[in-house]
Amino acid sequence: MFKIFKYSFFDLMRSRWSLIYAAFYFLFTIGLLWLSNDLSKVVISLMNVILILCPLIATMFGVMYYYNSREFVELLLAQPIRRSAIFWGQYFGLAASLSLSLVIGLGVPFAMYGIFQSAEIFNFSILILNGILLSFIFSGVAFFIALRNEQKIRGFGLAIVAWLFFAVIYDGLLLLALMYFRDYPLERLAIGASLFNPIDLSRILILLKLDISALMGYTGAVFQKFMGTGIGMFLSLSVLLLWIVVPGWAIRWVADRKDF
Repeated sequence: MFKIFKYSFFDLMRSRWSLIYAAFYFLFTIGLLWLSNDLSKVVISLMNVILILCPLIATMFGVMYYYNSREFVELLLAQPIRRSAIFWGQYFGLAASLSLSLVIGLGVPFAMYGIFQSAEIFNFSILILNGILLSFIFSGVAFFIALRNEQKIRGFGLAIVAWLFFAVIYDGLLLLALMYFRDYPLERLAIGASLFNPIDLSRILILLKLDISALMGYTGAVFQKFMGTGIGMFLSLSVLLLWIVVPGWAIRWVADRKDF
């Protein structure tokens, strides 16, 4: 698995799309830092970009990489290699390359502006950590969707629907439910519902660390009220890690049973 991971990782890091991905974050961050020297405001501005862009790019890259490397996978399947090692190697290689591009694109501009000597280093670390976690989560979701669907059009369509569901539709459905049942105590329901959306969890984790009550929204305020900042952050981080484990297990389950 490590050999496949290493090959996939370096192959993707040489790709022009990885360079474009890192360059976008680099130029965007440089622009924000040029407009505002307040590092805390720049971190808040980058939060919404990362929460939307990281899942989208990871989902699209994951599906595209699987379908483009199908011939290579067929060659590996003919060798005495465990199927889970093949797909886990590719999955971790993709997620690691996206994560490194993110770290370089954001880290270099902040390092130039002295983030390591600033009190905002911890908030910046949480921002980077959430971007990495979202990259791993949605890369796993993308690989699972691609493994389940042989047709490229269907795979890409389902991947876009999955991203739209977590990024937009889920919050809309939750808001409608909270408005419709507003006469009932729904705090625990809101907490439970947010656990099933990694993007919401990442947003809550960042805002709990930043302690910005005005931007937390309903679920973030509930997390802070009922669990406190420390427990809320621990729960959010634990469930995000679980979101990485579940797609990884699903990839293995499908790969072991799929007729290639």
